[in-house]
Amino acid sequence: MAVAGIRSYVQRPPEGDYAAIVIGSGMSGLTCAALMAREGQRALVLERHYTAGGFTHVFRRGDYEWDVGIHYIGEVHRPESLLASVFRYLTDDKLEWADMGEVYDRIVFGDERFELHAGVDAFSRHLCEQFPSAADRRAIDRYVRLIRETSRAYRSYAMEKALPAPVSRLAGGLLRRRFLRFGGRTTRDVLDGLTDNPKLKGVLTGQYGDYGLPPGQSAFGMHALLAGHYMRGAAFPVGGSSRIAETIAAVIDSAGGVILTKAEVERILIEKSTAVGVKMTDGRELRAPLVISSAGVANTFGRLIARDDRERLGLAGLQDRVDPSWAHVGLYLGFRQTAEELGLQKANYWIYPEGGFDHDANVRAYLADPEREFPVVYISFPSAKDPDWESRYPGRATIDVITLAPYEWFARWEGTRWHRRGQDYEAFKQRLTDRLLDVLYRYEPQLRGKLDHCEMSTPLSTRHFVNYSRGEIYGLAHSPQRFAQRFLRPKTPVRRLWLTGQDITTAGIAGAAASGLLTLSAVRGKDYFRRFA
Repeated sequence: MAVAGIRSYVQRPPEGDYAAIVIGSGMSGLTCAALMAREGQRALVLERHYTAGGFTHVFRRGDYEWDVGIHYIGEVHRPESLLASVFRYLTDDKLEWADMGEVYDRIVFGDERFELHAGVDAFSRHLCEQFPSAADRRAIDRYVRLIRETSRAYRSYAMEKALPAPVSRLAGGLLRRRFLRFGGRTTRDVLDGLTDNPKLKGVLTGQYGDYGLPPGQSAFGMHALLAGHYMRGAAFPVGGSSRIAETIAAVIDSAGGVILTKAEVERILIEKSTAVGVKMTDGRELRAPLVISSAGVANTFGRLIARDDRERLGLAGLQDRVDPSWAHVGLYLGFRQTAEELGLQKANYWIYPEGGFDHDANVRAYLADPEREFPVVYISFPSAKDPDWESRYPGRATIDVITLAPYEWFARWEGTRWHRRGQDYEAFKQRLTDRLLDVLYRYEPQLRGKLDHCEMSTPLSTRHFVNYSRGEIYGLAHSPQRFAQRFLRPKTPVRRLWLTGQDITTAGIAGAAASGLLTLSAVRGKDYFRRFA
């Protein structure tokens, strides 16, 4: 189906002049291009994949479709929220959201279940009902206050990244200090200061898969932003996550901009320390007065800039200062009944081992022995969340099941082709598939015998489609070390080359959209967040 503002580079290369070239059509790149379109400027967005949207895209198999990266988004269903305002602006108010309801996440340890309820008061009240001791109630109250304080402090920390270098050198430390006081410590360290109840700590950090590091490794700043993001509830895009790119593309198109798929950039063209455009893999050179990379720090500095330029401009090795985030396997399931007929709810599962309240210990045991119990299994029910699903796929339902899977487990098949990786690879995938299905059927036993389609993606799939070298889904790891890095900002040492994306802010759709606002704020020298405050 043709979508306004999106077309294939192979079928029709770009024409005319553009105010900017944006590398990558993920949420951050789309945000930059749409903001420019709103100001009457044409942006050219180049996407190497056959479909636009980055982790907001979907893939289809017959009577089914699955969202590869969007499972729920916080705050967008609340009209007064900043994120809701941003999306209304980016999509010309054409994107609708379906509220997931009172419960958005279920944290499960064996047979013990804990529900996360929408609304700060409801969140605290229901947790206190399950942790009724005076000490636990005090810890929950202090936790919620600290989440809110750290989230508010992030605004100054983030905006410092958009300041000109002289101003940043003068005031940067002060603007960053309040957030880093707690945000720059590990999540475990901060929670250890709130409570000595391991079960409470396990529940409070039960969404750690949303940013990809357990409490002992993750920065509390990332945890606070994620937990605070969902604390008032969550929503799902009506019509599926592909509607995000489709509605934003129409805004980009309205100003004469375009998103080109199958458009792989080989190298950023640099002349006299200035980015002047890009060279495509077919040899064509495209030029513009501004280049914005949404391809990630590792790809931008390590692959898209020539080695001589990297060394001359002091970029060599920058991406090695922070580790990549974790990789995963995703199981995509289809059923020939509706979500209602199958009794599927909207709320997600976060499933952990019986009594496994120490997430770091669970991960260590699993990494040492892949046959150990999964340290976390995330289950999402997209067809139950989308009120438009039945009109597109009547009589069908889908489920996503995801768990941690280190890239090292798949590295020996690195040089093989997608769908042609050999019997050993398929056998390994099948073993993981069977084990994940066992987890699903334990908590949704009515699904046994009803599975119609089953397909697994691995870190090699992510590497193939998203071009992250180790199949990581969240870019750079959200560790305290990552938040201490000063080079993770929009401006680069290359004139007219700017960064955007989750690497300069945080993971997730909200983080990526915020990075687009941050990048344009740095480029234009004005605070784009103010128009949505």
